[in-house]
Amino acid sequence: MTSWITRATFPAGRKAAGLLNVSAEGDLVAPLAAADHAAALDLAARTLRAAGLGENDHVVVALNNDGEASGSLIAEAAAQVAQAAASVGARGRMRLHTALEKVRATTLITTPTGAMDFLARLHLEFLLDPLDLELKHIFLVGEIPSANTSAQLASEFEASVRELYADPFLGVPIAQRAPSDPVFTPVQDGLLALAPLDKDATLDAPYSEGLAEIVVTPAWHSTLGDATLRTGQAVRLNGGEEGVPAPAHTAGEHVLIRGRWLSVPRVAAALTKIDGVSHWDLRVAREGTLDSAALHITFNRDTLVKNPMWKSRIVQALYALTPLSIEVVIEPEVSEERRPGTVTDVRGHHLGRERSQLS
Repeated sequence: MTSWITRATFPAGRKAAGLLNVSAEGDLVAPLAAADHAAALDLAARTLRAAGLGENDHVVVALNNDGEASGSLIAEAAAQVAQAAASVGARGRMRLHTALEKVRATTLITTPTGAMDFLARLHLEFLLDPLDLELKHIFLVGEIPSANTSAQLASEFEASVRELYADPFLGVPIAQRAPSDPVFTPVQDGLLALAPLDKDATLDAPYSEGLAEIVVTPAWHSTLGDATLRTGQAVRLNGGEEGVPAPAHTAGEHVLIRGRWLSVPRVAAALTKIDGVSHWDLRVAREGTLDSAALHITFNRDTLVKNPMWKSRIVQALYALTPLSIEVVIEPEVSEERRPGTVTDVRGHHLGRERSQLS
């Protein structure tokens, strides 16, 4: 019988074996045993080749690598296809520029906002011409891009831009698409599907109009092969699609911020330990090139509003929870009424925490 798994219900790592991908928050441990690792490399290499990576290319992968080995795995897979590849992490933009030059990179693999921020800094801070890098390919992965991202990157770098779909649990690229493609092309059948937000059942194509969640079916994996993994990524179907479109939203108890999944229940649990918090609102925006997050706190008494120690406690609680930079904003008005915490996504990405209420 197929098991349906979300990030919140992902199996514990106690019996996991082999290479382990550990989320930055430490709440998700995804195993890659030796055979699984080999299968993952094969899938990733085939996906990169389908996206246009060639044997003469030099690749730089600039993705977060804080316990999650996806950046290293993608670089290792790229090295099987291209002449050379390196995983440099999400380093500062000037250091990324230096790495691209030293590697003589023809291909950059990064997040959509990372690529746009790099481009902006080349122009505004470093006064460098993007064309001097002579990039041929830019592969975007891990985030919901802003409108016209691919077109602007293609124009500014004069490069081919493709979007990769990486399994958000294991970090393995399993599908790719050009900006003009309405749906992803998986590297093999049976890896991607769509499901209703409120029902554990996959949808049959062609799809009807409405919201649906992307699910991953990793038949290649030794311990997760019989599972269906709810990604938390949602698509808005126009009706008639035959494949899986690019995600435009997220849904569920995790919010995607700067390529990382933040657990809202864990934020709530951390704040319940701090006396005086009557309400909080996590506000996420993308006003420039990068996502920003701010936690707005309402206290239940005046003495806490200007108390630096109480604000510091909240800052430290968040720091212990996630590497994401989250600003803490103390609201000047107090409220004695305790209310559940909320999420306000100005980007329009996160639809809500309760899947059943969104369908």
